Amino acid sequence: MRDFIKNTGALVLAIIAVHLVYQGYVRPEAAQIIESSRLAGTSAPRDLVVILKDWEQEICLILMLWGVFLIGSKCLSIVKNGYLYKVDLLEGTNEGEEMDLATTVDRIEELPDKIKNTPLIQTLISSIRRYLITDDVQNTSDAIETSVDALAVRQEAENSMIRYLIWAIPSIGFIGTVRGIGQALSQADQALAGDISGMTNSLGVAFNSTLVALIISIFLMFLLHQLQRLQDGQIIETQAYCEKFLLNRISK
Repeated sequence: MRDFIKNTGALVLAIIAVHLVYQGYVRPEAAQIIESSRLAGTSAPRDLVVILKDWEQEICLILMLWGVFLIGSKCLSIVKNGYLYKVDLLEGTNEGEEMDLATTVDRIEELPDKIKNTPLIQTLISSIRRYLITDDVQNTSDAIETSVDALAVRQEAENSMIRYLIWAIPSIGFIGTVRGIGQALSQADQALAGDISGMTNSLGVAFNSTLVALIISIFLMFLLHQLQRLQDGQIIETQAYCEKFLLNRISK
């Protein structure tokens, strides 16, 4: 619930920030440039504000900022908890003594929630409990693999919104393309009469929206691949940690 509120708040802030920039600078500056070009009898120049002036580009930028926040928060969480893999949480546990392991579980569960809810701690706790119940190393190893597989599935599910954004942004750009081409076709009579400024401006809307959307999509896809690289590393490190600090102790 807290993550939902945080993500929703980030989306609202992105909408407000981008809209204020558009209303205060981008659209007034673009309108001035386009009007100057119209009076001079030329087409609008390819300035950045002219490329970004339409509402499709505004929505794409809002979704880009939100996507960067979603990816950045997940990356930060993984990096911030990376130190746990260098700490022996079972230190002081004698080899093969169930009472010590039970005490260790109690000690781990007393950790702060932000640490206890990390994938490593959850996997470690479930694996120790499986060993205490079954007293079997193979069952414990299976519990580790099951927890790691569940972690991978959960990470993939949590990335679904980011994947949707990467799909939605080019789609919004294509909406701008269709809208711009439709406007250009409606001004065909003016173009045949010799005034092509309206048609070129409408075609600019079509191509600018697609250009911005594709660039943003490529950027977010790059960030998503970096996030997946960190998540894959987290899965590998979690399994390696449990094998090193837990299985090596109980197998002796």
